[in-house]
Amino acid sequence: MASRLREYYRESVVPMLSERFKYKNPMQVPVLEKIVVNMGLGEAIQNGKVLESAQQEMALITGQWPVLRKARKSIASFKLREGMTIGCKVTLRRDVMYHFLDKLINIALPRVRDFRGVNPRGFDGRGNFSMGIKEQIIFPEIDYDKIDKIRGMNITLVTSAATDEEARQLLEGLGMPFRK
Repeated sequence: MASRLREYYRESVVPMLSERFKYKNPMQVPVLEKIVVNMGLGEAIQNGKVLESAQQEMALITGQWPVLRKARKSIASFKLREGMTIGCKVTLRRDVMYHFLDKLINIALPRVRDFRGVNPRGFDGRGNFSMGIKEQIIFPEIDYDKIDKIRGMNITLVTSAATDEEARQLLEGLGMPFRK
């Protein structure tokens, strides 16, 4: 089943971007390639059970089981050794990605307290956008009574856009509520 947002992209966003940036070929139009959701768990150094609950929550939110991430370097001041598990991440593609983005834009972000829009300074110069979420409880799948701790996560939207302006127009076309 194709995602509602993917159909909207094909029917409305592609013609709008083609007209705005004067693309001659439809393959030049920027597309959303993947979404990476990452949760850093520094407290996993002392308590291993944190990883299990974070994995469960991230699987509920994204619909895909997360991969555990290990430390690449040892940092003595954090009591961190190379190879210790300190986070988890999920890479979403195709329809799962569009379903997640649709849920993020239309359900989760409006539930953020004092939400005035997403900060537009999260672009990296190559057409990718990153944003942080302070609480996982904004997603409807998370039951507030069953969580042990409120955790944040980073969400990165990777696009095929060459510039930040093209990526911003793509994301605005998909409905991302940027702050004015």
